[in-house]
Amino acid sequence: MQPSAHVDSFSRDNLPPLDSWPDLILDGFEYPDRLNVAVEITDKMVEKGFGDHTALIGNGRRRSYKEMADWTNKLARAMVEDLGVEPGNRVLIRSANNPAMVACWLAATKAGAVVVNTMPMLRAGELTAIVDKAEISHAICDTRLMDEMTACAKTSRFLKSVVGFDGTSNHDAELDRLALEKPVQFQAVDTAVDDVALLGFTSGTTGSPKATMHFHRDLLIIADGYAREVLNVTPEDVFVGSPPLAFTFGLGGLAIFPLRFGAAATLLETASPPNMIEIIEKYKATVCFTAPTAYRAMLVAMDGGADLSSLRAAVSAGETLPAPVYHEWQEKTGKPMLDGIGATEMLHIFISNRFNDHRAACTGKPVTGYRVRVVDAGGQELPRGEVGHLAVQGPTGCRYLADERQAVYVKDGWNITGDSFSMDDDGYLHFAARNDDMIISSGYNIAGPEVEAALLAHPSVLECAVVAKPDEQRGSIVQAHVVLANDATKNESTIKLLQDHVKASIAPFKYPRDIQFVDALPKTATGKIQRFALREKQ
Repeated sequence: MQPSAHVDSFSRDNLPPLDSWPDLILDGFEYPDRLNVAVEITDKMVEKGFGDHTALIGNGRRRSYKEMADWTNKLARAMVEDLGVEPGNRVLIRSANNPAMVACWLAATKAGAVVVNTMPMLRAGELTAIVDKAEISHAICDTRLMDEMTACAKTSRFLKSVVGFDGTSNHDAELDRLALEKPVQFQAVDTAVDDVALLGFTSGTTGSPKATMHFHRDLLIIADGYAREVLNVTPEDVFVGSPPLAFTFGLGGLAIFPLRFGAAATLLETASPPNMIEIIEKYKATVCFTAPTAYRAMLVAMDGGADLSSLRAAVSAGETLPAPVYHEWQEKTGKPMLDGIGATEMLHIFISNRFNDHRAACTGKPVTGYRVRVVDAGGQELPRGEVGHLAVQGPTGCRYLADERQAVYVKDGWNITGDSFSMDDDGYLHFAARNDDMIISSGYNIAGPEVEAALLAHPSVLECAVVAKPDEQRGSIVQAHVVLANDATKNESTIKLLQDHVKASIAPFKYPRDIQFVDALPKTATGKIQRFALREKQ
């Protein structure tokens, strides 16, 4: 590894031991030893002649690459000079998708910080778990979302600074005012190509947060690999999508990919299908990132006269792409829908269909730089056509922050993603199922045990088990099987009471949309809940 620029060595100190890393294939991804990804996609783009090109569109205005470079330099200087951010400090950013969030992420990265982007729906308890896991010292929060962040700060022993920024176009908050008088020049920290730049949190199946550690080079690799090869991004492209920037899927698709190639990104704080349709029509968006549920709504809107003809790339990820949606999209647009699969541990999409090579009910082939195998529980490669565990190697890979689950995800140099696949005789990958208890609903990953813990905190719940229930619109929904305490009543009122309780305890999208009251849960002789039996009853 290269000498680190981090004064605060926490991230590098807490990388997993080298012998527990996956084997990395870096051929074709050569970068200089010193690299700051934020400089590469702002200041360097201005130097390349993109200064007047639109970089971000959001909250009613366009921002050029020159404006983004200047804005992020001023913010970075404020973070260093006024907030005391040092290279290697972990900085949490809490915001919906808007240009200010992107600017804060880029600025903190220029300052050499390790950034943790978080969703606005997270509650104080969830934020505290993240802050304590990563020993986060600074939080930068949209002033409209300060309540939960302030509550988190009261309980965390690590968080020493919470500063607000204005997520609208007014730039009237503490951080904005600090940056206002700063010069537009800033000497970014000369980070190493393998300094940690980003911590991507994933709840996993246990509900206990895991932090995936990504280097500066990794953030360029996903652009120089998938975005270049599969999407063929050009400066004329306009990106739109629904995934939160807090997800690596969203950060790649709505920030890194467009900015790497001089394109523009449109950012929506509420990325509902109607809002995305409006933006696509208004700005003639060309590349869309969202889940199949949103594409279903777009197909209906087309019947009502919506003009989505500007889209040349419709990327589907986050849940299984149903063949009827794939076929109907191609029938109505004449263009393919590009199904793919990625993972927070791998940073972004590593298997995908291509514009000239795509088919229904198929995830495609590995992105250049990656190789995959389908293996049995012992790691032995299975014959073509058999379903097994997906094993992946490539230029990115799993590195958990100080987490014993590293040994579960990485085996014999391969990333074992937790997905079950088969590979046909022609080398195409076909998704079978998740081989864990993660529930994927409308593209969101929801850990069943986390929902169970929230339900069990209510006095009316004696026992519960949460499983995924198939749903035509969302792919799956959270279904809870609940054994009530003796004095609780099995009625709609109790269902709503429990749903509201979960919404108030954890991020609201995780709440159980279906609650079934049962007298007892099926269990093994040793007392383990048999969730498969609950799924079979659906």
